[in-house]
Amino acid sequence: MTDTASPLRMLIVEDSEDDALLLLREMRKGGIAPYHELVDSEDRLSYALRRGKWDIVITDHNMPGFSSFRVLELTKKYCKDLPVIIVSGTIGEGVAVTAMKAGAQDYIMKDNLSRLIPAIDREVREGFMRQAKRVAENALEHMAYHDSLTDLVNRREFERRLVQALEDTHNTGRQHVLLYLDLDQFKIINDTCGHVAGDHLLKQVAALLSHQIRSDDTLARLGGDEFGVLLRGCDAIHAQKVAEKLCEEVHEFRFVWQSKPFSVSLSIGMVLITENYNSAGELLSHADLACYAAKDRGRNNVQLYETDDAEMQQRERDMNWTSRIQQALQNNSFCLWQQEMVALQPEASDGYRTEFLVRLNEGDDIVPPGAFIPAAERFNLMTRVDRKVIELAFDYLNRTGLGRKSTGTFFINLSGSSFNEPELFLYISQLAERYKLLPERICFEITETSAIANLNATQRFINSAKRRGFKFALDDFGAGMSSFSYLKALPVDYLKIDGGFVRNLLDDPIDLSIVDACNRIGHSAGLKTVAEFVENDEVRARLVELGLDYAQGYGISKPRPLE
Repeated sequence: MTDTASPLRMLIVEDSEDDALLLLREMRKGGIAPYHELVDSEDRLSYALRRGKWDIVITDHNMPGFSSFRVLELTKKYCKDLPVIIVSGTIGEGVAVTAMKAGAQDYIMKDNLSRLIPAIDREVREGFMRQAKRVAENALEHMAYHDSLTDLVNRREFERRLVQALEDTHNTGRQHVLLYLDLDQFKIINDTCGHVAGDHLLKQVAALLSHQIRSDDTLARLGGDEFGVLLRGCDAIHAQKVAEKLCEEVHEFRFVWQSKPFSVSLSIGMVLITENYNSAGELLSHADLACYAAKDRGRNNVQLYETDDAEMQQRERDMNWTSRIQQALQNNSFCLWQQEMVALQPEASDGYRTEFLVRLNEGDDIVPPGAFIPAAERFNLMTRVDRKVIELAFDYLNRTGLGRKSTGTFFINLSGSSFNEPELFLYISQLAERYKLLPERICFEITETSAIANLNATQRFINSAKRRGFKFALDDFGAGMSSFSYLKALPVDYLKIDGGFVRNLLDDPIDLSIVDACNRIGHSAGLKTVAEFVENDEVRARLVELGLDYAQGYGISKPRPLE
């Protein structure tokens, strides 16, 4: 308190200069020499409180035109944590109690100023503590509603404001617009230059975007490299211009890291906030869909969400499937069915053959793979689905003992993305070893198009697996433009000829020629051939004549659950 480097800053509210001097003399006697200002009216008090930084207010109770109660009101209005002590010669006990309830920290009678120094000392100290607490509380509140990296509003606060905007639309009919922004090149910069560079990029982009929106709009970081903008009281035409301006600014921006310049761009999804929406979640979901559409359509552009857009409808279905697939993986809701193959030639009758087919068990409904596999592939879930299928198949082969028999082949489908997963072969090997399964009983299938798309990875995987004794089949053979040229590069054991050619071979001579050519090429390469989609006895008989080894399809055996 007596630190001369930081003198006490005191505001004295008193209409009597003599009484003010008396107060100051008493303080000097106690070792306090404050910096002070004397005010004697409401206007002067308000001005002093607004412009000054004070440690304490000492006020008389009764003054011409106003009282200590008004002093308390103004102090609370302008300086919430500033302590106020009333010093008066006329205040009664009842008035004093009322003043304390109104916010005064203490009251002292003018004929007992010996209490003044201890009271000032105590209240200034507690005032500092209140101030520090409020600063800390404000900081915590700011942290709760703002992103720590960019200092933008965070997702939680953005969703709250989105709810307010939606309620305003329902109540008043005013239109607002939601923009969902995704930074297109962020992953490349983050992966090649590191997370520090990625953080710098996000901060610079956040600052760039902040300069392009109005003060009553909201810019937020929603997570990762995704931002949200809430344009209040905005129509579609103006919102489109704002979004295009944001794209333009970011596209022209050059991010420089360690003397290397990088170009970046935005994909923006736009949703008009109308009375048709009932939740912030629905708005964000549609904005996300529109943003993905912007990416699919070339990036660095703006896409408005439209309910009749076929591509957005399909993506929405895929996204819904994503959560269902993830839940199914957690709940073990996937199950296996099987479809048998039959030998068409006497020399091919060397054991039982069947293909495992994945299904999704949702209580009363058994969902076929065509419903969920496209979504799993689009959202990078197929490797997890493949692992679940392998786990279920190997468990079945272990429980039944079929995986340890001297004959039999069991076909398991793998997606192209799984061939790029280095740990998958180790997982398969360890699981087969744990169950003591014979690798030659298991044949993995991959479609021709997937194999060609990941040719090097597919070759490495197949070579490693075949050294352990596993077999491989190339599915949908003939569907690609260069099927025969790739056959030498893939050391498979079976060719499964695309069913689209098999189904119509009796009526279409071209399809018949393709099936015949695939079979001959397969046999020349020492492979067994399988015709898919065999739906009747006439097609089966023709395949026998052509010399194919095996047939599969509804005319042979319909898919059925594993026993």
